[in-house]
Amino acid sequence: MPTRAWFPTYLYHEPLQKTGLERFNTELADECHRIRDYDEAGRKWSAKNYPGGYTSYASLNQLHEFSSTFAGLERKITAHVRKFARSLDLDLRGREVFMTDFWVNIMPEHAAHSLHLHPNAFISGTYYVVTPPGCPGLKFEDPRLSKFMAAPPRLPGARPHNLPHITYPAKAGWLLLFESWLRHEVATNRTNAERISVSFNYNWR
Repeated sequence: MPTRAWFPTYLYHEPLQKTGLERFNTELADECHRIRDYDEAGRKWSAKNYPGGYTSYASLNQLHEFSSTFAGLERKITAHVRKFARSLDLDLRGREVFMTDFWVNIMPEHAAHSLHLHPNAFISGTYYVVTPPGCPGLKFEDPRLSKFMAAPPRLPGARPHNLPHITYPAKAGWLLLFESWLRHEVATNRTNAERISVSFNYNWR
């Protein structure tokens, strides 16, 4: 073929486990609410920096060291992270892959999460706990977007891998992993129910 793809950007999208997700997520959602009720500092930070929503990112951001539930979830996620890292051909022979940050996000109606990336990590991701119908997914930006310069717009009906943005739907029980340099955002939640997820970062040594 005269045209070939180089320098691809990979996303990993997979259920956390094969069975038992409904019960697991019910218990995890209860714990997320208990953390929010306990985390006064997080609620204050969120009121200023995450309008309408709650995140423990700036207060309780190592939940795998705080909660046995999150410690168990960390072990399950780590298995997927290792699988994703292998698909990226990363040389981690003899190296440790470890979670550095783990936090809760609760997005009620009108809450949104602006475009950002995750510095000081190599793989980041989200696990979906509660996803009401119609809630926003995770939108990713083509990392080359700032360099497109004089590029014309894409055709209507362009193939997904040629679009400047792609949105992965939020689906309870599913895990979404990406390289930490990839910018992403969550659009405004226009449903009248809470969207709950937990997010995390990984590093290596």
